[in-house]
Amino acid sequence: MTDEYFMQHALKEAQRAFEEDEIPIGAVVVINDKIIARGYNQVERLNDATAHAEMIALTSAFNYLGAKYLPDATLYVTVEPCLMCCGALYWSKLARIVYGASDEKNGYKRLTKENWPFHPKTELVHGVMEEECAILMKEFFRMRR
Repeated sequence: MTDEYFMQHALKEAQRAFEEDEIPIGAVVVINDKIIARGYNQVERLNDATAHAEMIALTSAFNYLGAKYLPDATLYVTVEPCLMCCGALYWSKLARIVYGASDEKNGYKRLTKENWPFHPKTELVHGVMEEECAILMKEFFRMRR
């Protein structure tokens, strides 16, 4: 299984968000090449500013495993995490975080150019299927303008 394979699954979650008029970001949590949790933005649906794809996927993974840490897991998310999600990702102690498109307006790099916001043991991979992830976001916001 490849990063692209799992990012395709995250993109499917993002498409669900798109279809529900949510900002189209999707996430999956993987352990041992198995998806154990999924999430997509549900901020509007739940009327909750914290209902980001990453947060929903993490909560589902914690519940699935009955654990508060995910040291053997990889989170695949279609867009660069925001600073709020970085806090949750830090405390989750993930092995890896893989994201597709950068988010220059709301992503963690906007505020933390010099500081690493993730757990020290976490590996970060970015740019996986970046174009596909960015296209969905651009289309969503194009339709709103």
